[in-house]
Amino acid sequence: MSSTQIKLEKIDPATCVVKGTDRQKGRTISVEPGKTATRNLFYGRIIIEAGDPPIAFENAGHETGLICLKGSGTVTTAGQTFAMTQYDALYVPRDSAITVESGGQFDLAELSSPVERQYPLQFVAFVDIRKDPALHFVAGKPPTERDLNILIGKNVEAGRIMAGVTFSSEGNWTSWPPHEHQNMLEEAYLYIDMPAPQFGIQMVYTDTEYPEIAQVVREGDVVIMPQGYHPNVAAPGGSINFLWMMAANREGDDRQFGVVNVQPEYAQGGSGLEASRK
Repeated sequence: MSSTQIKLEKIDPATCVVKGTDRQKGRTISVEPGKTATRNLFYGRIIIEAGDPPIAFENAGHETGLICLKGSGTVTTAGQTFAMTQYDALYVPRDSAITVESGGQFDLAELSSPVERQYPLQFVAFVDIRKDPALHFVAGKPPTERDLNILIGKNVEAGRIMAGVTFSSEGNWTSWPPHEHQNMLEEAYLYIDMPAPQFGIQMVYTDTEYPEIAQVVREGDVVIMPQGYHPNVAAPGGSINFLWMMAANREGDDRQFGVVNVQPEYAQGGSGLEASRK
C-alpha cells in the first residue's frame, strides 16, 4: 500500500489525548493502535525509583527507542550495557531482550513500532547531538522560537521510528508555521519538563475554522496527531517542551524528518525545519 492510499479516521480527542502518562511506576504502555489513534506508533513509560528491582522485557517484532527523561540508569541488551542520563537515547532492534535498572530515579520514554527488518543497536548521547548543527538547531524567531534536538533521525538506521526533544522559548509557539505529514508519518507529543503551574495549548486540525483538538496540556500528557496541522503555544511565563515521536507509514521509505506540507496561508517562509535536511 502506498502512503497516499492510507485511509484515516476523523480526528477524535477521545483517542488522541492521553493525560498523566508519568504517574505510575514500573513499565506502562499508554499509546497503542486499537486503543488510541495510532497506526504503527506505541508509547510507554519505564519509571524506576531507588530500591526498585530491574525491569526486564522483550520487544518481539518491534524496534524500540528508549529516551531518558529524568535521572540516570543503565539499559542492558545484546550483551552490552549503556549508561544513560537526561535526553540520551538508545535504539534497540526488534527481537531483543532489554533490562532497565538504576540505584535511584530513572525515567524512560519507550517508543516502538513493528518492523520487518532488524537494524543495528545504537546509543545516542545528548551531548553529541548538541554539537551537530543538522541535529540541533534553533528554529524560528520570537514568538515562534524553539530549540530542536533530533535524537533518533537520520543519525540512526531504523525502519519506522524517529524522536527528539523540542523546547520553546518563553511564551512562544512551536510547530510553526503549521504543517502536516500524514501521508508519510504519524506523530505524538509527550510534554516534558513543564513543572506546575506551566501549561500549553495543543491544536490539531484539518479544518482551519473548527479545530478538532484545542487541548490544555501539562507535563506527562500526550497528544496524538494521526493527521492534520498541529501547532502549539506555551502559556506566558513558561515554555512548552515535548518529546516528539514519529512512526513512518511505510517502513524505510517514509522515514524522513522535515518533509512536511505547510499550511498554505503560511507557506511562503518555509517550514522552519530546513536545517534538518542538510
